[in-house]
Amino acid sequence: MSDETPAEGQTPQEAATPAEDQRENTLILELKDGKVTIELRPDLAPQHVERIKALARAGFYDGTPFHRVIEGFMAQGGDPTGTGTGGARDQGYPDLPAEFSPPAKARFVRGTCGMARTNNPNSGNSQFFIMFAPAPSLDGQYTIWGRVISGMEAVDKIKRGTGPNGIVQGPDKLIRAWVAADEPAA
Repeated sequence: MSDETPAEGQTPQEAATPAEDQRENTLILELKDGKVTIELRPDLAPQHVERIKALARAGFYDGTPFHRVIEGFMAQGGDPTGTGTGGARDQGYPDLPAEFSPPAKARFVRGTCGMARTNNPNSGNSQFFIMFAPAPSLDGQYTIWGRVISGMEAVDKIKRGTGPNGIVQGPDKLIRAWVAADEPAA
């Protein structure tokens, strides 16, 4: 709770401090090798950030596998079926329109979090990926919704897949995902 006076028409709960805003735009992933902290980027992809937060708050991501993991490229998760074809559509979450950033504004580098999609640019739903390394070929072609700010060493330990598609047999799972603002203050 803030000690600041609320703006006209706001309740004290609506008058968030910068620290509260930061916690609202921070996602925590609990992996087998530790916690990963992701700075959400509503300035780049407001609809995708809202979707990620809504799904995390609904417990959708808890226990989902990292089904496609390619060494030197990325780890993909967010599909409860583990097939790469599932999402949250059957739970009332329609696909999202693309929110691609121009490369001058945001790029796919190590730690970037992007939204997976089909060949249709407007098919982002629940699946996401975290980059192990830069991939300029993705710049301006996929939605960037966040970046890892701590815990990348836990991402680096996610079990890799085999073959060109990186499909993982016996994949590691995302244990739990939550928005930092939902944690009790320390």
